[in-house]
Amino acid sequence: MKCVSYNIQYGLGMDGRYDLERIAAEVADADVIAMQEVDRFWQRSGMRDAPAVLADCLPGHHYVYGANLDMDASVTEAGRILHRRKQFGTLILSRWPIISSRNFPLPKFGDRRHHSIQQGMLEAVIDAPGIGPVRIYSVHLSHLSPAIRLPQVARMREILTAAPSEGGAWCGGHPDPSSGWLEEPEPPMPTRWILMGDMNFLPESAEYDAMVGGMAPRYGRLTNRMGPLDAWVLAGHDEASGVTYHGGDGRIDHCFVSGDMAGLVRSARIDDTAQGSDHWPLWVEFGAP
Repeated sequence: MKCVSYNIQYGLGMDGRYDLERIAAEVADADVIAMQEVDRFWQRSGMRDAPAVLADCLPGHHYVYGANLDMDASVTEAGRILHRRKQFGTLILSRWPIISSRNFPLPKFGDRRHHSIQQGMLEAVIDAPGIGPVRIYSVHLSHLSPAIRLPQVARMREILTAAPSEGGAWCGGHPDPSSGWLEEPEPPMPTRWILMGDMNFLPESAEYDAMVGGMAPRYGRLTNRMGPLDAWVLAGHDEASGVTYHGGDGRIDHCFVSGDMAGLVRSARIDDTAQGSDHWPLWVEFGAP
């Protein structure tokens, strides 16, 4: 299973050109795609419905979109309201059906002077051949500071831990089986998960420590057997290696996995030839042991 995370900067490439078709072509080989900074009906990007455009470019993929910033963009034409929402969020595309999906808002800081937007974490449950049911997450954390990201990391970890005990999109029975509520078998909420996204923190940061575990002076990184675990490291790379954005000095785009996915990580790479955004796609391949 080839997974890729890509902050697409709403389709704005390094050449100053908005090109969603180019973005789609750069990740078309992936089985599961997690995108961030995906917008709908913004003037800056030509009032395009980016999730729909990207889905049209990738007709072999199912998709779900999580709108985190959501504002009115309606217009009136010929006396009728054309309903539109100006949105900014995350996207997940999958070659296999998306059994269920949820979108979780993350803590937001109400800054007085600096640009602070609502961020979120999008979940998609899929049944991947050779792997089985797994939760996929696409997330984008605040760019402002560790003080804002640390509560977001804490909330992400709560979501990841609580999901199996909460059950699937629906669970349990119903007093009236003929009511129409039980049209399919109870959907899964697996323990396995893959979290991808632009997290705006480096491996040497407090946020990374809060995500995967701290450093012991004599022994190195302390990680929990249940995860989260850094797929880049599991694939054999040094924790401090890699750069995921133009002009950057390290990895701020990450793929973390649950402990029961650790043995399935086969490889990880950064495609620094991509030109569709100011970030580069982070690819991670999973396979049966």
